[in-house]
Amino acid sequence: MIYIKVKNIFFSSLITIIIGGIYYYFTYPVINPTSPEFWMFLLVIFIIFSVSYNIFNFNITMSDFFNRRSYKTNYNYKMYYVVPIAFLGIIVLNFFLSPLFCSKSYYKRIKVSDGDFSKEVSEVNFNKMPLLDRDSSEKLGDRQMGQMSELVSQFDVSNQYTQINYNDEIIRVTPLEYNGIIKWFTNRKNGVTGYISVNSTTGKSRVIKLKNGMRYVPSALFNENLYRKLQFSYPTFNFGSVDFEIDNSGKPYWVASVIKYTGVGLKRDVSGVVILDPVTGKSKYYDVKDVPKWVDHVYEADLIIEQINDWGKYKNGFLNSLISQKGVVKTTRGYNYLAQDDDIYLYTGVTSVISDESNIGFVLTNLRTKETKYYPVSGAEEYSAMDSAKGQVQQMNYTATFPLLINLNGNPTYLISLKDNAGLVKMYAFVDVDDYQKVVVTDSSKGIKKAAEAYLNEVMDDGDTSSSKNREVVINNLVNASIDGNTYYYFTDQDGKKYKVSIKIDKNRLPFLKNGDTINVSFDRESDVINIIDIN
Repeated sequence: MIYIKVKNIFFSSLITIIIGGIYYYFTYPVINPTSPEFWMFLLVIFIIFSVSYNIFNFNITMSDFFNRRSYKTNYNYKMYYVVPIAFLGIIVLNFFLSPLFCSKSYYKRIKVSDGDFSKEVSEVNFNKMPLLDRDSSEKLGDRQMGQMSELVSQFDVSNQYTQINYNDEIIRVTPLEYNGIIKWFTNRKNGVTGYISVNSTTGKSRVIKLKNGMRYVPSALFNENLYRKLQFSYPTFNFGSVDFEIDNSGKPYWVASVIKYTGVGLKRDVSGVVILDPVTGKSKYYDVKDVPKWVDHVYEADLIIEQINDWGKYKNGFLNSLISQKGVVKTTRGYNYLAQDDDIYLYTGVTSVISDESNIGFVLTNLRTKETKYYPVSGAEEYSAMDSAKGQVQQMNYTATFPLLINLNGNPTYLISLKDNAGLVKMYAFVDVDDYQKVVVTDSSKGIKKAAEAYLNEVMDDGDTSSSKNREVVINNLVNASIDGNTYYYFTDQDGKKYKVSIKIDKNRLPFLKNGDTINVSFDRESDVINIIDIN
C-alpha cells in the first residue's frame, strides 16, 4: 500500500513538473508571494497535481462507487481544503492592510508639497513645446514607415510612442516590430533594424536604422520575447510598465519598472527599474534613487494618478472619505505631459470630489523622481476649457486635444490643439485657466508664436490692472503697424525701453500722440517689448 502511494506521488509529481513547466514557460508568472499572479500559478500547479494524483489513486470498481467508505478512502478530497484556506488567508491579510485600517499609509504613498506656479514653472518656450499629441505622432510615424519600402513588408510600427526629453528636444520614440511569426523566423538573425522618432514640436519624423538589430522585442518568440526575457532574468520581480527609450547617444533600451506591493497586490509602488539592452539582452537593476538621468519614465502615469487620488482621498481618514468628505479631492479625468529641466512631468488637474466643474489646483509629477508639487490655482476644469475652445469654431466640428498647461506671461494658461477628422492640427486655442471664457483661437498655419501673441494681445487689452506697474515715459520714435487686422503703436522711451500698445486701449488718444509727448503707462511685467495695458 505504501509502495502504491509513493508510486502515485512520484508519477503525479512528474506530470505536474512537465505540465507546470510548460505552463510556466508560456505564461512566465512572477515567483513572488506579494503578486496575485503567483497565487494563480500555485492554484494551477495544485490542480494539476491533485487531478493527476487522484487519477492514479482512484482505483475502485463501479460497485464500490456508491460505497461511501470506499470512496472516501480512495479519493483524497481533503487536499482541496488547502485552496479555500489559502485564499481566505489572503483575503483576511488584505482586509487588515486595506485603507479601512491603514488609510494614513495610503495617503503617504506620494509626498506632495505646495508650489508657486509663477516661480517654479518656467515661462513657456515654444521651441521646446510638445504640440503634437500621441495620435498625431502615430499618424506621422506610420506615414514615415510607409515610405520605407524595404522595411514595411517585414516590420510593423509598435504603438509605444514614448514621450521623452532627448538632448533638449521633446520627441516620441517607438520601435519597429516583427510583422508576424513568419517574419520573425526570416528576420530574427539580424533582429529589428530600427526605431522611429517623431519631434513633438516640429512634427519631423525619422526612421533610425541600427547597425545591430534589436533581438528582444515584444513581438519576438520563445526566449527572445521581451517579457519572457525580463521575467526569466528576474523571476521574483513584479514588473509594471515597460517603456521604450533612448539614451543621449540615440541607443535604444527597454526601461521596465519594478513594482513592490503591500500584502497581495495592494498599495503598489516602484522600487526600481531594470534597463535592458534590446540588442544584446544584457540588463541591470537600478534602485529608484540611482536611475540614470537620461531615463524619463520610471513611474507610469496610471500609478501616479492612483497615488494622487489616495493622497486626496485619505488625508483625513477612511471614514471622512465616505461620509463628510471634508477636504477630499480627486484628479480630473485626463492628464498630459510637460517637459521641463530635462525631465518629463505628468500634469493633471485637481478638483473637489463633490463637484468636477472646476479645478481647485493642479499637480506636476516628475516621472523619473516622483517629486510632486501641488499648485493651488483655481480655474476651469480641462474639459470645460476644451469645450470652450471647440465652441469658438463649432461649425468646423474639430476635435480638441487634452490641454497642455503652460506658463504664459506669468499666468497659467491652457494650450489646446484643434484637429480635423484626419487628425491634422488646424488651429491652436489658448484658454485662460482662471476664466475659460477668455479664449482665442488662431489658424495653426500662422505658427504657435503668432497664436500666443494674438491671445496675449486680446487678453491684455481686457486685462486686470489692479496688480500692474506704472511708469511715466517720454515717447520717442513712435510708429504704428497693423497685425491681423488690429492696429498697434510701438515706441521707445527716454531710457531706450521698447513699448507696444493696442489701439483698443484708447482709440481717441493714441492716434494723436507724437514724439516728445509724456504719458503714464501701466503694464504687467518687464520684457523686451513691454505690453501696455492702460494709459493714464
